[in-house]
Amino acid sequence: MAPTQLNTDSSASLAPDIIPAPPAPRLIRLPEVMARVGMKRSAIYQRMSEGRFPKSRSLGPKCAVWVEKEIEEWIDQVVRFGNHP
Repeated sequence: MAPTQLNTDSSASLAPDIIPAPPAPRLIRLPEVMARVGMKRSAIYQRMSEGRFPKSRSLGPKCAVWVEKEIEEWIDQVVRFGNHP
């Protein structure tokens, strides 16, 4: 079997630039949220009810998830302003 050769011809670079799609939003469960923000379940749900923490989404009767990006933005806000929003 002959070794495969790479095409180094400059005409091969005429293909249009491919822009990768942004990553899909990631959903995270309560244990990961708690680990990231350093708060217990009750504090998270209390702040959610007060509008001071990102809302969870329900995937079923016993499955709550948060959008990772929203949690990251909340953490960034706490770091910038030095208190819990």
